[in-house]
Amino acid sequence: MKKLIISCALVIAAFLGANAQKFALVDMDYILRNVPSYEMANEQLNQVSQRWEREVTELSKEAETMYKNYQSEMIFLTDDQKKAREEELVAKEKAVTDLRYKYFGPEGELFKKRQSLMKPIQEDVYNAVKAVSEEKGYQVIFDRASSQSIVFASPKIDVSNEVLAKLGYSK
Repeated sequence: MKKLIISCALVIAAFLGANAQKFALVDMDYILRNVPSYEMANEQLNQVSQRWEREVTELSKEAETMYKNYQSEMIFLTDDQKKAREEELVAKEKAVTDLRYKYFGPEGELFKKRQSLMKPIQEDVYNAVKAVSEEKGYQVIFDRASSQSIVFASPKIDVSNEVLAKLGYSK
């Protein structure tokens, strides 16, 4: 009997503890789409990325042209000339690879540019989410856009518009 009462008390305590927690959702994609500075930063990143991609493509085409020329002239070249041309080709292909890595590598220019443009925006959004959480007493706010495990959530607990209002963009 004593075990039954203790078990019931624990179940009730767990239930009341779980009930006391407040949860909310935000949709970061929705929020970021409605922040003009994010859209401008994204457009700037796209332009820079396209410019760098054209640069890499042009260098790659030069390497391809050099290789085709080498193949067509190979029968007329001496061994020393072949070796020199092959070294030029390898150097050109390495330059293409190095340039691609410099711009698009894990620590490349695009990554650095994205960090410098997006980090302040992300910090502002985070601070707005935190402020809404503190004002409304939420213990947890989930991101609906990045959480694959949320199958359904009531729109009543979505505070995305409140976060936008905190940022100064009311919807």
